[in-house]
Amino acid sequence: MASNERGIVSQAVHWVLDIANGRNRALARLIPPGLFLLDAVLCAGIIWKIPYTEIDWKAYMEQVSQYVAGERDYTVIKGGTGPLVYPAAHVYIYTALYHLTDEGKDIHLAQQLFAVFYMATLALVMACYWKAKVPPYVFPLLILSKRLHSIFVLRCFNDCFAVFFLWLSIFLFQRHAWTLGTITYAWGLGIKMSLLLVLPAVGVILLLGRGFSGSLQMAAIMAQIQFVIARPFLQENWKGYLSRAFELSRQFLFKWTVNWRFVGEETFLSRPFALTLLALHALVLAGFIANKWLKPSGKSLSAIIVPILQVTSPFSPHEEPWIALRITPQYVMTTILSANVIGLLFARSLHYQFYSYLAWSTPYLLWRSGANPIVQYGLWALQEWAWNVFPSTPVSSAVVVSTMATTVALMALQKDETLTAPIPPSSSRERKND
Repeated sequence: MASNERGIVSQAVHWVLDIANGRNRALARLIPPGLFLLDAVLCAGIIWKIPYTEIDWKAYMEQVSQYVAGERDYTVIKGGTGPLVYPAAHVYIYTALYHLTDEGKDIHLAQQLFAVFYMATLALVMACYWKAKVPPYVFPLLILSKRLHSIFVLRCFNDCFAVFFLWLSIFLFQRHAWTLGTITYAWGLGIKMSLLLVLPAVGVILLLGRGFSGSLQMAAIMAQIQFVIARPFLQENWKGYLSRAFELSRQFLFKWTVNWRFVGEETFLSRPFALTLLALHALVLAGFIANKWLKPSGKSLSAIIVPILQVTSPFSPHEEPWIALRITPQYVMTTILSANVIGLLFARSLHYQFYSYLAWSTPYLLWRSGANPIVQYGLWALQEWAWNVFPSTPVSSAVVVSTMATTVALMALQKDETLTAPIPPSSSRERKND
């Protein structure tokens, strides 16, 4: 009898593990939609039961009201929290919300709209994970973040829209829809310059996926989009727009930092600390580009950079389509999300809303690193705890940095499974044409 019971338990455990690891495809497919519906109910409950928290919404609406009244000088537009410091797409999105919510007065409707946007983003994230063949046991981590729900439906930050367009661009790049992916990424960058963190990865993906001339065309599209959406403000005061919308020299306040509180205020505010972070960011990025992201090309970093500096393609016409085939859904996600977490790790200061860029990245990267599922869940739990400590403490900030550093280290050590076999040689006719 006891033996039969053990057999039944063993079968049940194997059945659950088969579903969790995606071996039982029929039932595994039900996990993402089931979690999605559960999160929809959770969002409704949060809006119904938990009071809205005013942080930036009122300031956004004050700034937009000046735009609606005809103001186009970025140095003049201000709100309760200070001047307008986001690019033009932010203004257009919140202008639409301004009109939909009775000039920002209908907060309850705004929360419902952000909940819809949260669910749309979650659907995109799940679609990207599924395309990258992430097993179902990772998916619960996509809906369990308390801080992420707060950012979307209790605070209504503009980061929510930037994150949506980031994931939409990943979704499109996974399907080799290069032009549409470029357009959506450029629009997201036009909402908040935080998306500059993944620009190196986007550049590498477009170079390998579209070839040299095609990637230049995509870069031109990005520049044109930024110019078109900013044109009314550039015509009024172009220096004012560029200095505010893309202010790279912004001063950071120690009291709001989530990540580097443990180093102390004197170090945090020092110029050597800022330069050290910048140098480390560049160094780690260069390492990932050379040793990870360029592997599908089968070429070294110097073999690619030298021709580009000479304004010529580093790839022959024969090589380009073969390299493009190696830009898999997993490669797209791994490259963009790695760039994202590297940028966040070495950012001078992170505020709580920046967790929206990290929360859906970490589960994928930890899985992709090959870490044991217990380690994956453990690191995710540490990260989630640290981002929910308010105000941040030396301990919580150290955990924030440590979990990101661990994620980057695991990805650096991960064995790259991207195809690196030699590209088949071209025919004699093709070599002659090359």
